[in-house]
Amino acid sequence: MACSENMFFLIVLFMSGVLACFGQRDLIATMPDKLDGLTGSCVEIPCSFDIPEQHKDKFNSAIQTSGVWIKESPQFGGSPDNVIFNSSETVNRYQGNITGNMSQKYCTTVLFNVTTSYTNRYFFRIESQPFRATDNEKSVKIVVRDLPSSPNITVSGEVKEGTPVSLNCFAVAPCPEHPPELTWTLPTQFTTEKQLHENPDLTKSVLSMVTFTPSYLHHEKNITCTAVYPVGTSNKTAEHNMMLNVSFSPKNTSASISPADPVLVGSCVNLTCSSTANPPVTNFTWFQISGDKRIQVASGLSYSLNVTVGDGGLYFCEARNSQGCGKSKEVQLAIKEPKTSMVVGVAAGTLGAFLFISLISVFVWRRNSRLHDGLESTDNPQGQNSPVGTVCANQATAGEEPEEPAEDQSEEIHYGDIDFSKLQPKETPAAAQDRVQGQESEYAEVNVTGRGDKVQHRNNLDGLYAQVN
Repeated sequence: MACSENMFFLIVLFMSGVLACFGQRDLIATMPDKLDGLTGSCVEIPCSFDIPEQHKDKFNSAIQTSGVWIKESPQFGGSPDNVIFNSSETVNRYQGNITGNMSQKYCTTVLFNVTTSYTNRYFFRIESQPFRATDNEKSVKIVVRDLPSSPNITVSGEVKEGTPVSLNCFAVAPCPEHPPELTWTLPTQFTTEKQLHENPDLTKSVLSMVTFTPSYLHHEKNITCTAVYPVGTSNKTAEHNMMLNVSFSPKNTSASISPADPVLVGSCVNLTCSSTANPPVTNFTWFQISGDKRIQVASGLSYSLNVTVGDGGLYFCEARNSQGCGKSKEVQLAIKEPKTSMVVGVAAGTLGAFLFISLISVFVWRRNSRLHDGLESTDNPQGQNSPVGTVCANQATAGEEPEEPAEDQSEEIHYGDIDFSKLQPKETPAAAQDRVQGQESEYAEVNVTGRGDKVQHRNNLDGLYAQVN
């Protein structure tokens, strides 16, 4: 039994030693995981180290200690070409300087005039008497670019209308000796504050803080933070644009009526409310003004109604979101009474009828006047140039054939009355000659109409002239 317990104890000790051996680090280095560098500038590597417990008795801080940087792999003796910097050497592959106090275990290093070929992974090693060690598990990746990284903008809290707000702009400073200059572009007045900021991983950044009071007019406006890096005799620039998201209560709230003209009772009318807000409006409410009171009549973006007599008057709408409320101006809903349209219609109809009757009256009067003049000319043959006793009625136009009378219709002959007492022509020499030469037959041509037919009848008036005389 005792033998078994001893064996178990030895196995435990062996396994503990094996685990301790595999998990052991000869040097504990602290540095960032990654650094950004700018071509032509410098790169500062924040660095510190510590000695594990099992080697503390071998390290003497009073003895000068050198710092070594190895590229790509932690191998020191097997890959001498990978050693890019050794503080104990006067000539190195990379120009640099350890600015930290090695006796106090600070190994911060600055590499000068870096190029894109410097992009790689780097390990740190110390050499002193009698202790030498490399941290095989910790490294820093350096990335060198020709152009600087864009700065970063952050907002402290919600951006609300009328409430002062601060914006922070961070720009990495890989070379703290030549930090970037930060400038702002904002759509309003502001104040700034700048400082060199140390990050948790001990890298450096330039911080610029701007404070201003936003308005709803600044919503969705661009702001810009620009970082200008001095590199030799020139500058390299990077910037970050951000759109402001300003929370504000409803603005520019307005109400409209369609149709806008006065409407008849029974017509359909639409009232529409519009507003600008952030966040968007969540509730629209409609009110009608009745005397000194306002009465809520509907909710929603639009309000439709069939107009009654009591619907006329002033209306307005309210828009509301989480930031507040906005009210529109009042709009007038005008109603056109039906009586008004009837009176106008009757007046227009009466005027039209009066004009029509007047035109008919003038037409009839003109027609009667023409008929009266025609009758007078018929009764007074002296005023005509046609032969005595000729009456024209229903004459056929030139070129027309006279209509034949119907066979089954009897001809009705109408004789015209002639007043011979008025026919006293003055005797002329020709008439006297006619008396000498004897009687001369004269004929009177009378147009006779019967049911639309024209019949010519000739009366032999021989001797008529002698009887008149």
